[in-house]
Amino acid sequence: MSENHRRWRTRWLVLATGALLSAGTARAQTRVECQAVESQILRRAVRYCVILPRSYAEQPQRRYPVLYHLHGITEDEQTAIRSGLWDLIEQMQAEGRIGEFLLVTPDGGRSFYINTHDGRTRYEDFFIREFLPAIERRYRIRRERTAQGLSGISMGGYGALRLALKYPHRFGSVSAHSAALLERPPALLSAAGGAAGVLGDVFGTPLDLAFWERNSPFTLARSARGLAGLRIYFDCGREDHYGFDAGAQRFHELLSQLGIPHEFHLYPGGHDWNYFAEHIDESLEFHWRAFNRVRAPQPRQ
Repeated sequence: MSENHRRWRTRWLVLATGALLSAGTARAQTRVECQAVESQILRRAVRYCVILPRSYAEQPQRRYPVLYHLHGITEDEQTAIRSGLWDLIEQMQAEGRIGEFLLVTPDGGRSFYINTHDGRTRYEDFFIREFLPAIERRYRIRRERTAQGLSGISMGGYGALRLALKYPHRFGSVSAHSAALLERPPALLSAAGGAAGVLGDVFGTPLDLAFWERNSPFTLARSARGLAGLRIYFDCGREDHYGFDAGAQRFHELLSQLGIPHEFHLYPGGHDWNYFAEHIDESLEFHWRAFNRVRAPQPRQ
């Protein structure tokens, strides 16, 4: 780990506990836009932020890869901005570890990025039918599948894995840190404590087990088609206090049984910002490699 990365981790942990942004924020924020997409499906405006590459304004003909980053259950579209993730990206670019791409962070509320059990909040429909097309219209994004990635933390990790497995034709890479992965919802409800009400809002009260199963990344992995070329990365802390480490291990075993290539790690750590900050650079490098894989030659017409 570089000294720059160590300094960034320290700043991210301070910011995550509510401290003021550092003096370097104004410089970095000149490349950040926070706007909204008007959704007919959700009947409201959905906020998002985008971190633009440094060269974006200087090279108006250039198109870039895009990474959609999905936040956790207590966060919003500005978490990545407040945390200083942009600073890590800039430092990694300066070190030559990654190149330039757009990072887009939509506000997912507490939706788990799915259509809720009662049908009142159709976030998945919004994301696929309205949000992605809106971002592609507003920004110069490469349209090929390999240039589009999904990442997420905790609830966002669940959403990223689920959306990538359900719509593999849209995304070439997916990563998740400490994803909310468990096959049996009662264990998740017991571990989550106060989060049970939130889960009920999404998955039904009482919990609809059939609905849970239909939306589970485990179920989608078993029935998925068209995964060839989808790059998958996920990790989790061995001391995750929600028990997501056991779910991640089981998901790894399932993908291995199904012959689905992926990269998986269990590291020391819990379900907290210290763990996320320790490993977020690994998923950024993972996506950059996926964005720049050798393209297969096109057949002659």
